[in-house]
Amino acid sequence: MSKVLIIGGGAAGMAAAVFAAEAGHLVHLFEKNEKLGKKVYITGKGRCNFTNACSMEELFDSVIRNPKFLYSAFYGYNNFDAIEFFERLGVRTKIERGNRAFPVSDHASDIILGMERRMKELDVKIHLRSSVKKVLTDEKGAAGILLENDAVIAGDAVLVATGGLSYPTTGSTGDGYRFARECGHAVTGLRPSLVPMETDEDYIARMQGLSLRNVTLRMYADGKCCFEDFGEMLFTHFGITGPLVLTASARTGEYLQQGSLSCEIDWKPALSEEQLDDRILRDFTKNQNKQFKTVAQGLLPSKAMSVLLELWGSSPEKKIHEISREERLTFVKLLKHFPFTVTGLRGYNEAVVTTGGVAVKEINPKTMESKKVKGLYFIGEVLDTDALTGGFNLQIAWSTAYAAASAVI
Repeated sequence: MSKVLIIGGGAAGMAAAVFAAEAGHLVHLFEKNEKLGKKVYITGKGRCNFTNACSMEELFDSVIRNPKFLYSAFYGYNNFDAIEFFERLGVRTKIERGNRAFPVSDHASDIILGMERRMKELDVKIHLRSSVKKVLTDEKGAAGILLENDAVIAGDAVLVATGGLSYPTTGSTGDGYRFARECGHAVTGLRPSLVPMETDEDYIARMQGLSLRNVTLRMYADGKCCFEDFGEMLFTHFGITGPLVLTASARTGEYLQQGSLSCEIDWKPALSEEQLDDRILRDFTKNQNKQFKTVAQGLLPSKAMSVLLELWGSSPEKKIHEISREERLTFVKLLKHFPFTVTGLRGYNEAVVTTGGVAVKEINPKTMESKKVKGLYFIGEVLDTDALTGGFNLQIAWSTAYAAASAVI
């Protein structure tokens, strides 16, 4: 039996505490907050999309950074193992659209309570309001931790599960990166991910509150398309957000570090430009003597249409029979290639996860143990690996927690 010290009482930390205690170890869990699972509590808008019941291929495809590093962890503890784990803890689960797994209750608190109950049964020592100042090492490797109150806690293994920098109010303030650096590890460039995006044009802000479904969003860096996907998005006072945009932020964050991205929305992706022009022509034929703005109104919500008519450049009061072919085709092009500029990402306060972290080349992918310090493990978001929305980031937490807890001797 080893004495295992876990720093961080979030998803990875709590899971690792259960797994290590079930393996027979004496486990101490240290959490700086007054309660466990603060970030878990707000995930999935408080419902906790805790994994995704997809194929293994899709699981890897949904990882943005270093999917190969997670090969052993995912195969050692997969998404269906996670579902079974929570069912075993008394949390009834369900699968929704997009294979997203949730507690039946729609309460994230059930996920936390399930793990808390199991930790209590296993006699895990939970230390709340216990901030860790330093990971202690000696010539053999990890030797324990130093708390903020200068108390020294000796241990045989230290698992760092401190999260990243996203949602800092939940306690994710980057402590794990500091511990890693102090122990000789490299930490790759950090930035927010799965986060809303800021735009340049004032007409985007004028559409604030407008929600779009079934549109295509494209982004370009140096004239080349670096992102294209179909789905839902929302205009805000600062720019754009919604599922499509969060995915875009994960895929294009590196490009945005070099500068702004030219973007476009296809409001009618189901129709080609020719088909859309045919449809508009049919409307024109029926309404020859009406004003263009009246006939065009049925194509888009009024908030959006007023912006498009402004960008169109011709008078929206013109009668249909006065509209030239060139003017009509210009309007069709606007519907298929509505232009705007993304200038950057919002901050960590709004980010679901952090991109970047402890360099994975310095971590054993089978065990999550440091290659530099024996008995020191890094799990969850603190590692340089992250994924799309849909439960994939929490699956990284469960899988890396299991790998580390199973490896402790």
